[in-house]
Amino acid sequence: MSDTADPEAVVKRADAVASEPVDAAEGLSKAVLLDESDGAPNFAMRRFELAPGAEVPRHTNAVEHEQYVLSGEYVVGVGDEEHAVSPGDALLIPAGVEHWYRNAGDEP
Repeated sequence: MSDTADPEAVVKRADAVASEPVDAAEGLSKAVLLDESDGAPNFAMRRFELAPGAEVPRHTNAVEHEQYVLSGEYVVGVGDEEHAVSPGDALLIPAGVEHWYRNAGDEP
């Protein structure tokens, strides 16, 4: 007999999930909406907010990042290219590729 329980659905209201400052950049906050603690060992859904005028410095990550812009406008640098992104845009940043962010707009 197995001790594994049947998976359960998880529903979270985004406005009920607290945001926390991220040490990587001043003006950057993160809310973890779903991750392994919710039963998703291979997935994380996080909401980031970057304050007007704030920047995230150049960095790399061990895994790829998929992103969807909910609001505001910002510039993302990927490798040697810069892209202006706005609501409705989707991004894929491959693992190991240097990237950065800058919010030159008036809203997060």
